[in-house]
Amino acid sequence: MLRTACEVIAEQGFGHTRTIDIAKAAGVSQALLFYHFDTKEGLFAQAFGYAARVHLQSLADLEESAGAPLDRLRSLLRLCSPAIPTKGWRFWIDAWSEGMRSPELEATSRRIDARGRTLMRGIIEAGVDCGQFACPDPDATTWRLFALIDGLAVQTHLHPNALSRRRVNALIRTAASYELGVAAERL
Repeated sequence: MLRTACEVIAEQGFGHTRTIDIAKAAGVSQALLFYHFDTKEGLFAQAFGYAARVHLQSLADLEESAGAPLDRLRSLLRLCSPAIPTKGWRFWIDAWSEGMRSPELEATSRRIDARGRTLMRGIIEAGVDCGQFACPDPDATTWRLFALIDGLAVQTHLHPNALSRRRVNALIRTAASYELGVAAERL
């Protein structure tokens, strides 16, 4: 039910999704939905928590993967890239907006963002340590790169024809190149 809730919310948005929409999509009654989730807000918070766990597992898999820092950074940038418009990004963008009014959504969002930054900073620090990257402030670089990725995600979903997929990827690679002293072609 939580995966279905995420899909419906991504399609319709938090503000336009009704519990009956989720129940119908899941093939269950609204009564059963409320048996498992006391309130609509509780359902939304648990759906966002489910999406967060899926994303956090992807980050954990990447963190545990072997490979040089440059390879791991490439993988992380692909994982987080907004170049391919997806319902997942629409869900996250809408959740950020709702997080300004929902302490549960804000806390979950903050936890995911912090986890992603910790992973990227660790990759950058490992790259600096082994000489693959030249970066005097991995923490600031991490903030700037994620701010760019998140901002491009909003732009590409709000204005889908403004930037091509290729351009979005080039902007991210170029920024990472400047930040890390690595040729953009290597990213």
